[in-house]
Amino acid sequence: MEKLRCWGRSLESSKPYIAMISLQFGYAGMNIITKVSLNRGMSHYVLVVYRHAFATAAIAPFALIFERRGQPKITFPVFMQIFILALLGPVIDQNFYYAGLKYTSPTFSCAMSNMLPAMTFVMAVMCRMEKIDVKKVRCQAKIVGTLVTVAGAMLMTLYKGPIVDFFWSKTIHPGQSNGTDTAGTTDKDWVKGSILLIIATLAWASLFVLQAKALKTYKNHQLSLTSLVCFVGTLQAIVVTFVMEHKTSAWQIGWDINLLAAAYAGIVTSGISYYVQGMVIKKRGPVFATAFSPLMMIIVAIMGSFILAEKIFLGGVIGAILIVIGLYSVLWGKHKENKEKEVNEEEIPEPVKIQANGNTILVIEDIEASEVELKKLAEANKLSAVAIAMPMPESPMKANQDQTSFKV
Repeated sequence: MEKLRCWGRSLESSKPYIAMISLQFGYAGMNIITKVSLNRGMSHYVLVVYRHAFATAAIAPFALIFERRGQPKITFPVFMQIFILALLGPVIDQNFYYAGLKYTSPTFSCAMSNMLPAMTFVMAVMCRMEKIDVKKVRCQAKIVGTLVTVAGAMLMTLYKGPIVDFFWSKTIHPGQSNGTDTAGTTDKDWVKGSILLIIATLAWASLFVLQAKALKTYKNHQLSLTSLVCFVGTLQAIVVTFVMEHKTSAWQIGWDINLLAAAYAGIVTSGISYYVQGMVIKKRGPVFATAFSPLMMIIVAIMGSFILAEKIFLGGVIGAILIVIGLYSVLWGKHKENKEKEVNEEEIPEPVKIQANGNTILVIEDIEASEVELKKLAEANKLSAVAIAMPMPESPMKANQDQTSFKV
């Protein structure tokens, strides 16, 4: 019986780890499938439209079922927040990310996406949502981590270096390429793809900063907010696609890898992953969830070399290592900051009962004011507790008793 309880506890504690590892495999699959679809000629503008149409169809029913009551009113400021969120996420971020993925490789794109925590920190500082105290170690860690992350991204962008061969790539793909090989990519396209990925990450970081404000309105209706953002983003992406894609044939989609890429990205990456990641963040915090992102890069590197015969360059490996080091430095600083906030919240002064001249007083003020009141009450208690010795006259009855006993 005791063994079953221990097994149940260990299984319960391992659920967040299993969920986040499974999520990284889901993200890795999205990158591989999308890369194949883009290389076969699908427009990334059309892919963004179909992806968020699938995401809206997947999330909206759950929002209607679980969050029907108490919906916030969509005023003009709230609508503008949703509009800008949709513009930053589904339109700018996804289009630039897919374009960068087309010019580079899945592993390179995943490595660049690890810059997100550092860029979010920079955007929060610029918007005055984050304060910097250089004297504190946690702030130093976030600053150093941001600089290291930027250095890794610059190295990956400007330096390719020789190809790094893995032992399994020699046995599975001996000189074979299926059209997805990045070795033939020109340096000009590589730099262009890197810049597009950096812009996509900046847009995603801006989305996180603005989303923090929008969540104050939709605090208890996060599924509804996600559904609205995906729906408005779909409409915006349609407009962008009509402007950028003049061929009607680009909208055609059949039962092929293009449909799989759109459905997989919409349902798994934007639907299931949202729910799983939300549950993990609620239970273990955002730092725990973000710490697994480098695992996706490793999975994509292995899957890409197996499936796509992807070539990985030395500059990408060194840059990815620097980005991961910077990522964990920023996450460590953020973790320390969250711990300090928890400690400060626990140190809120509780009501204190004080006896003063027979009366009970509850002191629930700030610390400095309470200390002043305590001193005053202590002085009052001292005055009331002083014992004054004075000669008291004896009672007549006691005097008569003494006289009677003396006569006897």
